[in-house]
Amino acid sequence: MNVNIGIIGGGLMGREITSAFARWCALVDMPVTPVLKAVADLNPEVLSWFEKIPSVTQRVSDYHELLANPEIEVVYVAVPHHLHEEIYVNVLRAGKDLLAEKPFGIDLKAAERICEVIEETGRFVRCSSEMPFLPGGQRAFEVARSGKLGRVLEVVSGFHHASDLDPTKAANWKRISKTCGEGGVLNDLGMHACHLPLRLGWEPKRIFAQLQKGYPERPDGRGGKAECDTWDNALVHGWSEIGGEDVPVRLEMKRLQPGATNTWFIEILGTEGGVRYSTADTKGLWLFERGKEQFWKRSELGFETAFKTVTGGIFEVGFADVIQQMWASYLLERAGLLDGRFGCAKPEEALASHRIFAGALDSHENSKVVEL
Repeated sequence: MNVNIGIIGGGLMGREITSAFARWCALVDMPVTPVLKAVADLNPEVLSWFEKIPSVTQRVSDYHELLANPEIEVVYVAVPHHLHEEIYVNVLRAGKDLLAEKPFGIDLKAAERICEVIEETGRFVRCSSEMPFLPGGQRAFEVARSGKLGRVLEVVSGFHHASDLDPTKAANWKRISKTCGEGGVLNDLGMHACHLPLRLGWEPKRIFAQLQKGYPERPDGRGGKAECDTWDNALVHGWSEIGGEDVPVRLEMKRLQPGATNTWFIEILGTEGGVRYSTADTKGLWLFERGKEQFWKRSELGFETAFKTVTGGIFEVGFADVIQQMWASYLLERAGLLDGRFGCAKPEEALASHRIFAGALDSHENSKVVEL
């Protein structure tokens, strides 16, 4: 079964997803096949890249033309955050299903309206979040929900990178509140940190946040300077009810973390065991065992994905692979064929993440614990 796809925003992620579609034959026993038919982008150079994709028959600067195309069934949107609400709503009202980039609106109010229109239109919608599809993320999720950890004592989940440490890095829309949102790094990286805790049902019920800004200005890429006013680092200390107990859950989102290169991680500690995974050690899964002697052991992971591929189990998974895994999950769930396997982030999870982000802003501004 073919599904015709349109992309609004053909930049970095649009091209990454296109390459995942081109490698679709790597998936085994996959009854749904995406066919990229249309791309909308304001940049002619970006559009010209898609001339090499034989299936693309529509390349336009006005996304409304893409939405008017009756062939298009599913739309993927990757645009600056201040455009999410308008474009997502227009996609839904055009009768298309949607895989939406995080954070699902520039703020909580926008996310609420998007969810209202999803309810109104009945379209199938999920939010992009690929990191939990890594083998280590999948194993950590299964361990956490198995009950083998005993009483959960602590959860830490986060996403770090270090590129903003470079003061010569040119400013872009993610460094400006008007386009990225007041949440800054919360909007940029927050869903990475929130996805697994929210899927496990561990939404914090109260939080205390510490936010930090980086350089107040950067080169604007045109020989001048641009003001940068977004938050670059965020620590959100929360309490979640897990097994009837209040448990500390810490969410970390940092664009100023020395040495980190898109490092996604999760650690869950319990009275009977623990699990720890980080993309800084892509193949390593750490498991804690409590006995007379207590120790951590490292298991080296192979190519163990939720949706099987032709790739041999001795190899390792990369970013391109988990993008493809996320799309396989989306298309199978849309077709009613997910069969209990891990699903993409849901609209209600994206909305829950925005409640956390709004609470974090309130907490930091007023130096207080905020009830969610």
